[in-house]
Amino acid sequence: MPRIVPPEIDIAVEDPRWEQAVADLEALVIRAVEAGLAAAPEPPAGPVAVSVLLADDDTVQELNRTWRGKDKPTNVLSFPAAPQPSHAGVAMPLGDLVLAYDTLVRESGEQSKPLGHHLAHLLVHGTLHLLGQDHETGEAEADAMEALEIAALAGLGIPNPYADEPEPLQG
Repeated sequence: MPRIVPPEIDIAVEDPRWEQAVADLEALVIRAVEAGLAAAPEPPAGPVAVSVLLADDDTVQELNRTWRGKDKPTNVLSFPAAPQPSHAGVAMPLGDLVLAYDTLVRESGEQSKPLGHHLAHLLVHGTLHLLGQDHETGEAEADAMEALEIAALAGLGIPNPYADEPEPLQG
């Protein structure tokens, strides 16, 4: 397995409820993004940068409407960056992840899972999207992506999120 270069992770907390609801929020975000990068079939060889915005449903709904034509909030949005030439020692932007507090709280309650576990799952999920993984093109791709997520989360000590058949991810 190739050595993973630690990513540059820019975390913006737009909704302060995140900081009150999740212990060691910044550390969890970093560990989950790193786990997603490491789980990818072809992890990035050089330094990469990922931006994470921890927002509310209104912000995510606006972004979802503007960029995906879906006028509703969702749990996570992934915005891959356009491919750019690599420069030695400079982190290549992978893209942005935006998560909706209200939706994650509701889903974690419905699924009887700790909010931190659900957040980590969606960060891994979104990171895999930034790396080109997809679950909407077919059952085989969805199964492959789920297997990557399960492995990444196991490395974080988080149980299989699909064990109880939760609702499919929307982002």
